[in-house]
Amino acid sequence: MRIVRTVLPSVLASIAAALSCAAAAFSPTPRPSRPICSGVEGYAPAFGGRRTFFLKPDQLIAIKAVRDTDPSVSAAYRQLLKQADAALLRRPGAVTDKTTLPPSGDRHDYLSIAPYWWPDPTNPQGPYVRRDGVINPARDTNSYDRTAIGLLSGDVRVLALAYYYSDDIRYAKKAALLIRTWFLDPATAMNPNANFAQAVRGREDGRAEGVLDTSAFQSVVDAVGLLAPSKAITTDEQKALERWFGRYVDWMLTSPNGRAEQAAKNNHGIWFDSQITQYALFARRPDVARKVVDQFAARRISAQMDVDGRLPAETARTRSFHYSIYALTPAYDVAEMAACLGKDLWGYKDAEGRGLRKATDYLASYRGQLEKWPYKEIRLEPKELDGLLTRASWAWGPESYPRTVDDYPAALEYRSHAPIVR
Repeated sequence: MRIVRTVLPSVLASIAAALSCAAAAFSPTPRPSRPICSGVEGYAPAFGGRRTFFLKPDQLIAIKAVRDTDPSVSAAYRQLLKQADAALLRRPGAVTDKTTLPPSGDRHDYLSIAPYWWPDPTNPQGPYVRRDGVINPARDTNSYDRTAIGLLSGDVRVLALAYYYSDDIRYAKKAALLIRTWFLDPATAMNPNANFAQAVRGREDGRAEGVLDTSAFQSVVDAVGLLAPSKAITTDEQKALERWFGRYVDWMLTSPNGRAEQAAKNNHGIWFDSQITQYALFARRPDVARKVVDQFAARRISAQMDVDGRLPAETARTRSFHYSIYALTPAYDVAEMAACLGKDLWGYKDAEGRGLRKATDYLASYRGQLEKWPYKEIRLEPKELDGLLTRASWAWGPESYPRTVDDYPAALEYRSHAPIVR
């Protein structure tokens, strides 16, 4: 008994210390107050029933209030309406429009080709060969669905924002028609799978990496929420959309391509987490979303980020700066949605200091001096960093990361952003 009494306090103290460290790893850092994202309801309770997960009521309401008085907002609003008016004139695109039949023989299956794979000049009829960072233009033809899914994503987003800022019902009705055509109309609806996404001729009918193509649907999900007051999407259609995304979540979790993409240890794995978290919340499957969020710190932050903030799998690419940003973008997505489930990832740091803030600081240190970036980058695009730092400033406070631009689309999505540095 003496041994038990002597050892037990020591064991309990060790357990308490471990729990304290674990709690500290997820302890929030001071950030501006913000509306609460409420689980599968998203921001609906704070946004007049608009069930969004990324578009934030405090930001959009504040922006709408200065739509006609703030020069940068007014200019962005005019640009938005120009794009929305163009979208009004386009016919709805559908997955059934492509001219190439998928291997399944079902035109309702999505089909695309991998972006960086090309005909072999030494064997034109043989298997394609890879040229990292150089896009094969054939993927953006009407032979495949890549162009159509991109137009769907962009047009629905623009139309939903135009409806919100203008209250013009025409934009809501057209957005609803595009959504209905792609997901719900039996004659044109996409089957909820990506079996034949990013195919490589002579090698694979579809790849795990193709799951990335359906990240185009993320803006659609938030657009559905933004359209809610218009009633352009009926209650029955809303439920049907939730069922569609629930079936796609099941495909992501059980199919060979979905499971392989989830296991990816680069930006693809993070994009998988971003997509499935949002789609599961939209489909009212919080158990699925919570599991992803709970595993994210260990699976993505500690495993894919270095102690100095680099993402080694991305800095090894020919477009290393682009892909470093491209990996952090869905990581931010997961952090935003983790808050819907009561988990703080913005403030997370592992035992060696890895965290989203550390990775952001690493990239931000090259703002205004991209020529000093030490890794290969065949096509620098400075505005990509500004887009990321706009979100970072929302996450960690408006003084955190100065930016060099204040234009469309940031001016219509973030009001309490960082000061402009000329």
